[in-house]
Amino acid sequence: MTDRRYLDRIVAAADTEGIDTVVEVGAGTGLLTERLAIGAKRLIAVEVDGVWAANLREKFADRDNVVVVKADALAATPEDVLSAGGGAAPYAVVGNLPYNVATAIVRRFLQARLKPRWMVVMLQAEVGQSIAAKPGDMSYLSVLMQLYAEARVLFYVPPRAFKPAPKVRSAVVRLDVGDGPAVEVDDREAFLALVRAGFAAPRKQLRNSLAVGLRVRGVEADAMLAEAGLDGSRRPADMSLLEWKGLYYGYRAVTAHRPANKEPGTGNEEHEAGGTR
Repeated sequence: MTDRRYLDRIVAAADTEGIDTVVEVGAGTGLLTERLAIGAKRLIAVEVDGVWAANLREKFADRDNVVVVKADALAATPEDVLSAGGGAAPYAVVGNLPYNVATAIVRRFLQARLKPRWMVVMLQAEVGQSIAAKPGDMSYLSVLMQLYAEARVLFYVPPRAFKPAPKVRSAVVRLDVGDGPAVEVDDREAFLALVRAGFAAPRKQLRNSLAVGLRVRGVEADAMLAEAGLDGSRRPADMSLLEWKGLYYGYRAVTAHRPANKEPGTGNEEHEAGGTR
């Protein structure tokens, strides 16, 4: 991104008070790094491209609080990154993320053993809206991300702020990570599998979408919904996290006597909007 106004707004949103380390994912040419370095106690600039990483090391050689780490944020754990950069928790994550791997990077940090306090990330506007959606516009991605963090879109960035300009808008999203998941369930992966199955046919009524995603008859989907006290004529997008929790335990109650290898259907994976920036 070349428009300095938006870079300054990202830095303003990344309040580093109480944070020992800031991890910048995808430091690139260092335009955002320059601004983050002013207020960060310790800034670890992560860059996967070897040439750019070398340039960054030269650029920030005189900054004692900046360490450049050549690493793939999808391969290295947060512990790896903090160790390589001499950082420590509590830490936060800031980044202008590539569209095609943005949700995978966010998910990796949110599901890590050592989670950040918060994340301020730029990604495709459509994806940012989905991450921060409220009941009525929810998706599997909404439930997945909001299970771990409170999310909100801070502002949008137009294509003209970049050179070359992408074809779509970007959004800057803040995710504040809680001490634990937003809803407690006995098996988080099974819960997410149930939610994923519930969004198998998101435009259909919840009853029908569950039947498709779980590969069960409608009468069995009705039994799960009745157990949870939910109206099957609603759409999956209308469901809150608490309601998905109730449905999960309704599913567990109805399927308690199934063979052990009978698992929820996979349905659709979370949507990652296409394109690269």
